[in-house]
Amino acid sequence: MAEQSPVVRKPRAANTLARGSAATARWMKAFLAALADTSNVAAAARTAKIDVSTAYLRRRQDSEFNRQWQIALCEGYDNLEMELLHRLRSGELKPVAGAKRASRSFDNATALRLLAAHRESAVRQRAVRDHVTAAEIRASIDRKVEELRQQVLRAKATREAAAQGMLSAPDDAA
Repeated sequence: MAEQSPVVRKPRAANTLARGSAATARWMKAFLAALADTSNVAAAARTAKIDVSTAYLRRRQDSEFNRQWQIALCEGYDNLEMELLHRLRSGELKPVAGAKRASRSFDNATALRLLAAHRESAVRQRAVRDHVTAAEIRASIDRKVEELRQQVLRAKATREAAAQGMLSAPDDAA
C-alpha cells in the first residue's frame, strides 16, 4: 500500500484573519469614500455598515488609515466649499410673497468672508502650482517695492523740476 502525503491545511485562524482583512479593507474603502462625500463621520460609518467607534479605533491604531481619513475629510470640505461657492455665485431661489416666480438671492457677506478666509491659502497654492519658492516670492515683492519707489522718486523729481521751471520762468523773460 502506497503512503499518502499528508494534506496541509491552513489553520482556521489564518482563514478568518484573511476574510477579516478583506472585510476591513471593504468597509475602510466605503467609509473613506463616504467621508469624502459627506464630511460626516457618523454618516460615513452608516454607509460602511460599521459603528462609529470602530472607525475611530482604527484611526487611532492605523497611521495610514488616519492619513487617508484626513485626506478624505479635506476632500469633503473642498466639495462642501465648491457647493457653497456655486450657491453664492448662482444665488438661491427664494419665494416672494404674492409673486408667481421666486427671486434669486445672493449672500454677499458670506461670499466675502469665504474669499477673505482663503486669500492666503490661494496665494500659497498658486506658488506651489507655479513651483515658486518663498525666496522667489520675496524677491518678486522686493522688485515690486523697488519699482514703486523709483516711480515715486521720478514723480517727485518731475514735480520739483516743474516747480523750479515756474520759479525760473520770470528770470528768463527779463
